[in-house]
Amino acid sequence: MTDETPTPLRVMVVDDHPMWRDAVARDLAEAGHEVVATAGDGRTAVRVAPAARPDVLVVDLQLPDISGVEVTRRLAAADPPVRVLVLSASGEQQDVLDAVKAGATGYLLKSAGRAEFLDAVRRTAAGDAVFTPGLAGLVLGEYRRLAAAPGGADDGAPRLTDRETEVLRLVAKGLTYKQIAARLVLSHRTVQNHVQNTLRKLQLHNRVELVRYAIERGLDQDG
Repeated sequence: MTDETPTPLRVMVVDDHPMWRDAVARDLAEAGHEVVATAGDGRTAVRVAPAARPDVLVVDLQLPDISGVEVTRRLAAADPPVRVLVLSASGEQQDVLDAVKAGATGYLLKSAGRAEFLDAVRRTAAGDAVFTPGLAGLVLGEYRRLAAAPGGADDGAPRLTDRETEVLRLVAKGLTYKQIAARLVLSHRTVQNHVQNTLRKLQLHNRVELVRYAIERGLDQDG
């Protein structure tokens, strides 16, 4: 597999199908993570999550009471906020956009393989914006459309250096620090420094907010 053992994470799983919920929890446990709680409905998830303190909440959109989008909205706005990975059978544009706007860090289809799911959980915990391939383009395209609308752009944004803008462009495309370092022939530390400087200039708090800032301005586009 890999030559380094991933840090165990605290994960909560929310899905109204017991067999699916148990299978996801089993995959997480077998990978060395701690499943701190499970729930079969949204209200239970919202009530239990603050005490369970998961690093990542894995949630389905279709729940019997309140939706996964509402669960995401409430927990992403909590103090401290919960990082949410939506795991859904739906790849519909509106479902994806609603989840992202509610504060989801990632969105993965249930057709994803076990390795892809576990990688998405790890990346979500790290603050990466994670999407099933194909869905990222859908989200970025929508943000570009909104940014192009009257009043959508912010001309008073702080000035970034060319290198900071270049790094931000790659962050917006979903690349990890390691991938950005390889692409730009920089050290991992240098990429981290550029991102931290950019966060400070823009008064943002993490990579998820940074991605949203970038895609709102169409910085994910080539050339």
